[in-house]
Amino acid sequence: MLVTYLEACRDLCETDSILFGAALAVCRIIGAKLSTAERTTGQSSAIPAWRIRIEERIAKARALIGRLICFRSGNTRPRIVRTVRMAFAGTNASLSQPDIMQKLTERIDDLKQRIAALGNRIQRYTERSARFKQNRLFQSDQKRLYKSLERPIVSGTGPAPNQADTVAFWRSLWSEPVNHNTRALGRKLWRVSVRVLRPWTPSS
Repeated sequence: MLVTYLEACRDLCETDSILFGAALAVCRIIGAKLSTAERTTGQSSAIPAWRIRIEERIAKARALIGRLICFRSGNTRPRIVRTVRMAFAGTNASLSQPDIMQKLTERIDDLKQRIAALGNRIQRYTERSARFKQNRLFQSDQKRLYKSLERPIVSGTGPAPNQADTVAFWRSLWSEPVNHNTRALGRKLWRVSVRVLRPWTPSS
């Protein structure tokens, strides 16, 4: 059944919607809960609830941006149109207005700004949490802290340079004649020697 729907897809947005719906249907059939599945591990249990809510808001905003961009590109599928109408609910905007494309762009920019603001909140929390952990570790085990701050040595993963090309490069660099201004160099040395070997005059 899924293959039939995928073969009839006309764009990437529709394919994404079908795959998401299929994955959600499978999770409901097997009884899996997506909202609590990731919190069962020990590592994810330390994530505060407010951060999880912010990440969910960011994911919803990104999905809405994708639907709005699809509609602006000419996709008038009923699911896309319904999402666009929900995005403009409570406003005077209508899909039949001539300036709907401009309002779509403004709505997309507003959602992007909200995502950036929410991302900054998560970044500030992450930095503050990292500083707090470093301070705690400094009080308990300074050696471990300094070891964790050391940058790992990254070795080159690319191909090694050709030996013949390397030798030719340095040979051309060092074998090139250089004309020094000996008169200027001699004049500079003479000034230094005069400054150092100036005659000593006894003080009265």
